Amino acid sequence: MLGDRIQLQQVILNLVMNGMEALSSVADRSRELLIRSGTHEPQSIFVAVRDSGIGLDSQTFGADLRRLLTTKPEGMGMGLSISRSIVEAHGGRLWATPNDDHGATLSVQPARGSEGVHE
Repeated sequence: MLGDRIQLQQVILNLVMNGMEALSSVADRSRELLIRSGTHEPQSIFVAVRDSGIGLDSQTFGADLRRLLTTKPEGMGMGLSISRSIVEAHGGRLWATPNDDHGATLSVQPARGSEGVHE
């Protein structure tokens, strides 16, 4: 994958921090944060951050993550919006899916090959 390493690291860090914050209010079950990576198809990778936290509201799933979203009282809701802009500038995509049990999974799939922004 080619791209701006710092920007892509910031996206992953933002997803991890969001997952950790979603777990902070969970007291009645185990807190789990799973980070995984893999391939979707030849030359296409993904990174997924899954948490067992409070989840996102039902309108968020499949929605445009550019809008300002926050579940934190002090949050501005800009993290996902900025992350999505970075990923799209690299020709990729960022999406959220609800987990079957608790929480949500946010996934990022940068563009294949030489598309998008480069260092």
